[in-house]
Amino acid sequence: MRRSLPPVAAKVSDTLIARGHHGVIITQPQPTHTAAEAAQALNVPVGAITKSLVFLLDEDPVLLLVSGEHQVHLERTGRRLEGRLTRATAAMVRELTGQPIGGVAPVGHPVNLPTYIDTALSRHTELWAAGGHPNTLFRTTFGELVRITAGLAIDMD
Repeated sequence: MRRSLPPVAAKVSDTLIARGHHGVIITQPQPTHTAAEAAQALNVPVGAITKSLVFLLDEDPVLLLVSGEHQVHLERTGRRLEGRLTRATAAMVRELTGQPIGGVAPVGHPVNLPTYIDTALSRHTELWAAGGHPNTLFRTTFGELVRITAGLAIDMD
């Protein structure tokens, strides 16, 4: 029920609805800080979990939506994005997204971050992403994820 969502997850739900998604966010009894934990809780392949990771491309923050089965190769992905890619600090992630690490959603941030989406996510019919809080998740599809984030699909393998 929406009333029981943490406020940050309710904001994500509102953003999802505003962008044409059903906005349903589920709450897990235990936090799912990692893709492996989320996959186990949902009984889905780890590759169907969408990790929302903030990086700096040169000096500018970007959001990478990455398959749970991948790690971001900074040099290779930076070349594809035509810049130098470095990890954002935890404080920067919190400031830019308004959400805690382990619960960062693809949407619902105070600012719209340029977003790049791992093409490996397209291999899964159903995707799951954090809902803005470590105990929350929502279901989506690759096409819907591209649409609701206005993201650009790139190969992050």
